[in-house]
Formats: sequence, structure tokens, C-alpha cells
Amino acid sequence: MYSFTNDYSEGAHESILKALLESNLNQSSGYGLDEYSEKAKDILKNVLKNDKIDIHFIPGGTQVNLICISSFLKQYEAAIAADTGHIAVHETGAIEACGHKVITAMSNDGKLTVDKVEKILKIHSDEHMVKPRLVYISNSTEIGTIYKKQELIDLYTYCKEKDLLFFIDGARMGSAITSSENDLKLSDLVNLCDAFYIGGTKNGALFGEALVICNESLKKDFRYNIKQKGALLAKGRLLGIQFMELFKDNLFFDLAKHANEMATLLQDALIEENYKLLIKSPTNQIFPIMPNSHIKKLREKYSFNTWEEYDEDHTIIRLVTSWATEKERVLEFIEDLKNL
Repeated sequence: MYSFTNDYSEGAHESILKALLESNLNQSSGYGLDEYSEKAKDILKNVLKNDKIDIHFIPGGTQVNLICISSFLKQYEAAIAADTGHIAVHETGAIEACGHKVITAMSNDGKLTVDKVEKILKIHSDEHMVKPRLVYISNSTEIGTIYKKQELIDLYTYCKEKDLLFFIDGARMGSAITSSENDLKLSDLVNLCDAFYIGGTKNGALFGEALVICNESLKKDFRYNIKQKGALLAKGRLLGIQFMELFKDNLFFDLAKHANEMATLLQDALIEENYKLLIKSPTNQIFPIMPNSHIKKLREKYSFNTWEEYDEDHTIIRLVTSWATEKERVLEFIEDLKNL
């Protein structure tokens, strides 16, 4: 059984495991105050071409979203997200559990636009409703699409005009940045939002996300929020070491590019075999619409997730490739597809 279920089925890239092993008996400070984490921050500041940003390493993506949104907002303030947004559907109500409503906008491509945000603001016009204060997007989105640079410029400009915070979930940022359709540099993001994060868990790390806070007003005492929400890792060096390795010799980008290339192979083959897609994805998540009989047959050899029912006889499935997906197994899947 080979898995196309997610991009964290495997452990970690061998260079990360090697670095962890080589530093294993070295003693260091705890809670992210170690020399490895400090060096990783310096490396990222160099990559992002900005030494004024604050960087915090946090174990997982849901934790980053929860900590940021709950600490950035007042009790009566809310977040705006696409209806497919991770905070709206895949975090067990973590944001709502902290008292912050997630207001969703319908989106066929998983993305928010100025018009969608503006519509929500017009509805929430007074103190008898929650006050929208933060715009949340994912790049790449939960259905594999990406934001172009002008789209982010438009959203951030509007957010500043309306006194809204703009937060980017970057759990799959590597896949977005290395997409063949992308026109953004990672360093552009520092000037296009108030905070964002760079996902390691889904791109070759054992675990870990690098949160980047760009807005000066959001920086003060942020470590208190991390600790209070249970995410200040005692052995924080484990996060620092991983990000040191990910951003050494272009590894982060190479791993993400490989995942995208494997997904493109799958998607092109599906199109060639006349399967329809929920949406054409330029990243590592593919959403074909398949006859239920074909899905049943493929499940004999492969694991993948059901996305949603399309009609009585067809279902949308999700195929995800990773930094470690073997090309031979992709070609084998394609061959099995042709024989259905």
C-alpha cells in the first residue's frame, strides 16, 4: 500500500536526521533560546532580507493559527476566512474555543478577494455583532491554488485601509513558492502581510513551523502567548536545528519543488485519461473526480482521502505528493490508472 494521503506520511529528510543526531549530546538552553534556534533565525532573516522581523518556532500549524489569532484579537473580534480555510474546517473549532468567531466567505477556488472581505464588513456593521478584525488566508490554499503577488497586494492594501490584520497560513508555503505559476519571492511576504509562517512539517521536517511577525505592534510579549497555549517547546533546539538544515543549500525549495513535480505528473496523466478535476492545481494537492468503481479498485494498492461526493456515481478524491514521493510509485499509479 502506497500513500497519497498527505505530505507528512514520511519522517524527515536525512540531512535533518543527521543534524539532530550529530548535535544530540550537545547541551544547550531550553525553550528556543539555544544557539541553533538563534542561528536559524539569522538564516531566515537573511533569506527574507529583513532583520527587523520577529521569528518564533512552533511545533505545528494549528498551534500557530490558534496562538496568533487568539493573541492578535480582542475578545469581541473575529477572523475572516474562505469556507475551505483550515481554521474553519480542520482545527476542531480551535479558534472558536478561544472565543473568536470565524466568518467564512464562499469561494470556488479556495481564495479570498477584496470583494468577499468587503461584503462581510458591510454585514458586520455595529456592536451587536462580532467585529471582523483579521483576514486569514492559506498559501497554497486547502485545494491547491495559490495567490499571485498582485492578489496579496490588493488584500493587504485593503486590510490596512480598513484597519484589519492580514495573516497568511504557510503550512504549504514551500509548495506555493516553488509552483510553476508563482510570481512571488518568499522575501516579498514580509511587506505583504502582518504575519505569516513557513511550514516545515509538510516539507521535509519532522515537525515545526517558523512564524514571522512583521507588524511591530504584534511583537511585544508574544512568547507569553506561546507558553500559555502550550507550544513553547522545552527542547526548542529541535526546531532550530531543523530550520537551519531546511534553509541550507536550498533544501526547503528543492523538496517543495519535487512534491510539485510529482503532483504535476499525476495531474497531467489524469487529464490525459479524461478525468475531470475539481480545480486544476499548480501545487502538490490534486483533486480528480472519479467513478466510484475506479476509486474502489485503486484503493486496493493506494491510500488517499475522499474529498466530497460529486454525484451518485462519482466522488472527488484528494491525491497529495510530498518531498519524499517516489517517481516510480507515481508512474506505477499512472499505469494502474490507464488499466482501469
